[in-house]
Amino acid sequence: MAASVFSSALYGKLFPTGEVGRLWSDSAEVRAMLLVEGALAKVQGAQGVIPELSAAFIHRSSLEVQIDPAGLADATGQNGVSVPALVAEFRKAMEAPEHAQYAHWGATSQDIIDTALMLRLRQTLSTQQDVFGDVLRAMALQAEMHAETPMVARTYGQHATPTSWGAVLAQWGQPLTDAMLELPALRDGSLWVSLSGAAGTASALGPKANETRAELADTLKLHDPGRSWHTDRGPVLRIADWMTRIVATLSSMGQTAVALAATESQEIALDAAGSSSTMPQKQNPVGPSTLAALGHQMTGLRASLQAAAAHQHQRDGAAWFTEWMVMPQIALCWAASINVAHALVKNWKPNTAAMASKFDGLGGVHAEALSFALAQQMARPDAQAATKALIADAVASKQSLESVARIAHPDLPDSIFHPSTQLGTAPADARAFANRVKTL
Repeated sequence: MAASVFSSALYGKLFPTGEVGRLWSDSAEVRAMLLVEGALAKVQGAQGVIPELSAAFIHRSSLEVQIDPAGLADATGQNGVSVPALVAEFRKAMEAPEHAQYAHWGATSQDIIDTALMLRLRQTLSTQQDVFGDVLRAMALQAEMHAETPMVARTYGQHATPTSWGAVLAQWGQPLTDAMLELPALRDGSLWVSLSGAAGTASALGPKANETRAELADTLKLHDPGRSWHTDRGPVLRIADWMTRIVATLSSMGQTAVALAATESQEIALDAAGSSSTMPQKQNPVGPSTLAALGHQMTGLRASLQAAAAHQHQRDGAAWFTEWMVMPQIALCWAASINVAHALVKNWKPNTAAMASKFDGLGGVHAEALSFALAQQMARPDAQAATKALIADAVASKQSLESVARIAHPDLPDSIFHPSTQLGTAPADARAFANRVKTL
C-alpha cells in the first residue's frame, strides 16, 4: 500500500522519506500486526482468558516468526483483508497447534490492523521528531540573526511594505512550532489501541473485555479509548490533520522560496540548485518546488481520507480500503516534506544586497508610511488620494517617490523612506519565534 513515488528508485531521492520509509513497507506492517497478536495473547494469558503456557508460547513466537508478506497476497485479495491469512500462517509457523489455537482469541481483523497502524504511526512521529526539531532550530537561528535585515514584503505578488527576513522566517516557523508543541497531546489523544471484536461489541472477548483492552494498551504503550472506534476515524484524522498543517506551511515556504530565488529577485541563494538538460544558465529551485508539489499531493490525500471516514453500518470495506491506500501516503508525504525542508533551510542563504536593492527605484513600498505621515496634515482620505497622486507623478517623471514627495511636502520626516525605521513588529516577531524555539 505504501508503494509510490516515495519508494521509487527513480524519484526516491527527490521525495526522501528517510527512516520513515521502512515503517510503511509490507514487512513492517506484518511485523506490527504480529506484535499486536503476541501482546494480546500475553495479556489474555495473565488474565486467565487463555492458558498461560499457550500465551507465553504465542508471545515468544510473535517476536521470532518471520512471515513473507508476498505469501499473504492471494488470500488478502480474496478476503479483502490480510489478517485471516496472517493468523493462518502464524499458527502454521508456530508448529504447535495446541498453543496456536489460542492466537487471535476474540479479536477481529480491524482490531489488529488498526492497532498495528497506531504502532507504526507512533514510530513515524518519533523517528521524524528530531529532524523536525532541527528544521525549527535552523530557522530560528537565522530568524534571530536577520531580525532586522530589511526586505520587501509582498501581498498578491506585489511590493507591500518593509519587513525583515527574520520575520518572514517567523511567519512559517510559528505555526510549525505550534505543531511541535501539540505533539504530546496528539499522541495522548490519538494513538489508540483497538480491541472490540467483530461488530464493536466485544462479544467474543468475554466478561474481561474492557480490562483486556486496557491491559493491551498498557502493554503496547498506546492509549485506551474506553470504547470501540471501528467506525470512528477521528484518531486517524487528527494525526493526518496535524501532518497536513505542517506540509501546508512547508509548501507555503517552498512556493515563496521559488519566487525569492527567481532570476528577477535572487533574494535567496540555494546551496543545491538543479540544472537544465538544455539551458546551462539555469539554477532551478528543486527543493522549494518539491515542497510545493508535496503540498499539492497532500491536499488530495487529505480529501480522500475525509471521504473514507464515513463508514456504513459497523464496518465499511470500501471506506476502510481507501484509508489503507491513503494514510501511508500521508505519513510519507509528511516525512518527505520535513526532510526536504531540513536540507533547504540548513543551506539556503539570504542575499541581503538583493533584498536591499528592492527598496531602490520608485520606492512605492514606502507609500503606506507616506500616506500616514500626510494624514498628520490632512484628513486620512485626502492623504491617501494625495499619496496616489504623488505615485503617479513619480512614475510619469521617472523619479523616486521620495523625491517627488519631498518637493511637494518638504517637512516630511526622514524616517518615512528608511526601511529600517519602517519594520514595525518584524524584528520583535523574529526574536519571539527564535526565543520560543529555544524552549522546545
